[in-house]
Amino acid sequence: MAEGFLRSLDKGLDVVSAGTEPGEHVHPFAINAMKEINIDIGKNYPKTVDGFLFENFDYLITVCGGAKENCPVFLGNVKNTIHIGFDDPAEALGTDEEIKSEFIRIRDEIGRDFTKFYNEHLTNRK
Repeated sequence: MAEGFLRSLDKGLDVVSAGTEPGEHVHPFAINAMKEINIDIGKNYPKTVDGFLFENFDYLITVCGGAKENCPVFLGNVKNTIHIGFDDPAEALGTDEEIKSEFIRIRDEIGRDFTKFYNEHLTNRK
């Protein structure tokens, strides 16, 4: 969802999303939550950070609640590392409606925090 927000804020950004233990597919509730705000992440797919070790990045942003403490050191070339943590909505329990609500809550937090990040760090780049 964070990748989708950043792409929606600026089509010129080169954004990739990857995890240390990615799932097999993007969660359908995440796809639907983003579709509700006209951001399409339906063609995205989970990637592992290992595929980006030889890339150069201006920012590495960890997003999951425990990632700041539990994420292995990324050995790629990164200028700035930032943690913007969120609960993992994929771990939500309950009815489909309760789980959907959790995805929407996290989507809204990601939107708020990544818009703030974009405005503070990326609007004056070039």
